[in-house]
Amino acid sequence: MIILGLDPGLATLGYGIIEKDERGNCRAVDCGVVLTPKEEGLPVRLAMLEQGVNRILDKYNPDEVAVEELFFSKNITTGIAVAHARGVALLTCVKRCGRLFEYTPMQIKQALTGYGRADKKQIQACVTSLLKLKTVPKPDDAADALGVALCHAFTSRFGELFAVGNMTRTKGKNADKASVAIIAEAERRRKGE
Repeated sequence: MIILGLDPGLATLGYGIIEKDERGNCRAVDCGVVLTPKEEGLPVRLAMLEQGVNRILDKYNPDEVAVEELFFSKNITTGIAVAHARGVALLTCVKRCGRLFEYTPMQIKQALTGYGRADKKQIQACVTSLLKLKTVPKPDDAADALGVALCHAFTSRFGELFAVGNMTRTKGKNADKASVAIIAEAERRRKGE
């Protein structure tokens, strides 16, 4: 199974691609970032993110996509910009893949380190170790995205709890015929039908 992990951001959107075999072993396939220049206006930057995510989806055709949920506590302006970027990433992925899952920062930390308040260095060390990499992936956004993908790989047996179209907190509110049709169409596209 190919899993795409995304760490959303407006200036820098991190991505990580891992492959999980039938025994549950994971290996890193690729990681990197999609960058947008701060000189551009918001609509242009969002379009650039969409193009970047589409290129990743074209190249790797992931079976499932895991996205970090938005968390911010102080700077609401930054949070709004990240929310826009995250929305573009979610929309692009659900149209192309259909198997979309979300995890909070605490869930990701818990899955990787066993401790929900682990710091960035601990997360990076775990990503490096679990994927048997020689060095910590750079930039940080790419390492974070690999962490999101690993979190999904480790918790995917509980996948329906984290599925965007059927999250526990919204169950029954968004699983109408239109959303089911969108996800089914994305799955047909992904399979090349």
